[in-house]
Amino acid sequence: MINIICVGKIKEKYLTDMIDDYYKRLSKYHKVNLIEVKDSNILEEQELILKKINTKDYIVTCEIEGNNLSSIELSKKIDNWLMNYANITFIIGGSNGIGDKVKELSNYKLSFGNNTFPHGVFRALLLEQLYRSFKINNNESYHK
Repeated sequence: MINIICVGKIKEKYLTDMIDDYYKRLSKYHKVNLIEVKDSNILEEQELILKKINTKDYIVTCEIEGNNLSSIELSKKIDNWLMNYANITFIIGGSNGIGDKVKELSNYKLSFGNNTFPHGVFRALLLEQLYRSFKINNNESYHK
């Protein structure tokens, strides 16, 4: 299972449509669980996230300071993680980032570059990259 823990709800229809589309596409390859926690201050968000984390999972925090991978590199990592762990949990923090206690649990810090993205856009981007990873790992064509 792939869990994606996200802070906040998506209000914009165009973003929920995009998220739903990639969620549906991705679900053909792997079970995905989107878990939303209430947005608040970073300490409260941290506590809500910690309650949702299973420390037996492979935990990937999405951070600007993380490792920036190509789509092919990410697909190889995901393939490897799924061979070694029953579950992967991705964590997308709130507008103030991810709390230190959550970062300490991270097995891998992933970045999509030095840019800051709105939460809904980043959620869609992560789902798209996960979908792309499965297409790559299954040797299926997908637009570049």
